[in-house]
Amino acid sequence: MATSTTIPITHETPRVLLYAIERIVAISAVRRACIVTQKVFETMVKGDHFTKSDESPVTVGDFAAQALISQIIHTVFPDDPIVGEEDASELYSPEKKEILHNITSIVNEGLTADRLDYEKEDWAIGLGRDISPQEVRENIDRGKHNGGNVGRMWTIDPIDGTKGFLRGGQYAVCVSLILDGEPVVGVIGCPNLPHDLNNPEGKKGWIFSAVKEQGAQRFTINGLDPIPLGMPSVSPESIVVLESVESGHSSHSFNSRVRELLTLKEPSLQMDSQAKYCSLAMGRGHLYLRMPTRPDYEEKIWDHAPGALLIKEAGGQVTDSRGKQLNFGLGRTLGKNYGVVACGSEVHSRVIDSVQAALEESRERAKMN
Repeated sequence: MATSTTIPITHETPRVLLYAIERIVAISAVRRACIVTQKVFETMVKGDHFTKSDESPVTVGDFAAQALISQIIHTVFPDDPIVGEEDASELYSPEKKEILHNITSIVNEGLTADRLDYEKEDWAIGLGRDISPQEVRENIDRGKHNGGNVGRMWTIDPIDGTKGFLRGGQYAVCVSLILDGEPVVGVIGCPNLPHDLNNPEGKKGWIFSAVKEQGAQRFTINGLDPIPLGMPSVSPESIVVLESVESGHSSHSFNSRVRELLTLKEPSLQMDSQAKYCSLAMGRGHLYLRMPTRPDYEEKIWDHAPGALLIKEAGGQVTDSRGKQLNFGLGRTLGKNYGVVACGSEVHSRVIDSVQAALEESRERAKMN
């Protein structure tokens, strides 16, 4: 079994080896979680999703994916804490016993699936690796870590874009490793992302990975056949904005005003989840804008850590609306970072100027009301 010090870091360690095991373990966990979530969608029946107190939908897929990823990460890196989106409090209710057993069955199906060549037996995957309902709850609740800016920790967003998942649209399975408050490994699985935009019903599914100072890559959904990623340059007038489908997640009206200030002609491209970061890294869109719909909202670190690293390693920039770097060492949220702006480095300063101008207009309107 590996530990959190599998590859000792010294001044002589080749950079390409840093986080090599962490990266491949994350790819394996994301791949298996993608398979699990797709199966959940295909076999979903009424009663397999319910609503948390914040009114966001939670599905069997969310819980199963977090339990599966947590199980693999904890097996290989037992000393590393985990910050996950979900907790298992709902699953201790007697009324949820049937759902818990359903989740357990799905998790075990993902854990016991045949190993690919890059997956190791001592990761506790493959035949004979079943876990119990209690272990499923423990794996989910392992994600309760409070975060911070010292040491290693993993983030898990088991299904980013749950509403997109429920409607058969875009969603993402997201994992990152953060060291001293900075993402150093990020992996995102997008099972529904088309290979060809002109054939959206054709072949689908990609996995994306990035490692600090080692670049970004795109893989098949099996985590094979890597293709390096580099964001293409774009002229300011040709920018396509990527934004959330749900207006409650990001202000569409604000984004529209920024588009006007940038004098953009192309319509926005809407999709759920960190699939927007992945599309941006491939050049399918050029600017991801996410501005909060209320002033007290704080972005969650699992919603942006892997995507921010992916864009940085693909040659772009990710900041808040003031041009400041996102701080992943403040806890479970980004704190007072206001909004998220991701785009190519060559247009970033112009975008920030337009965002600030739109914010100033909003403040002036508020004074008049």
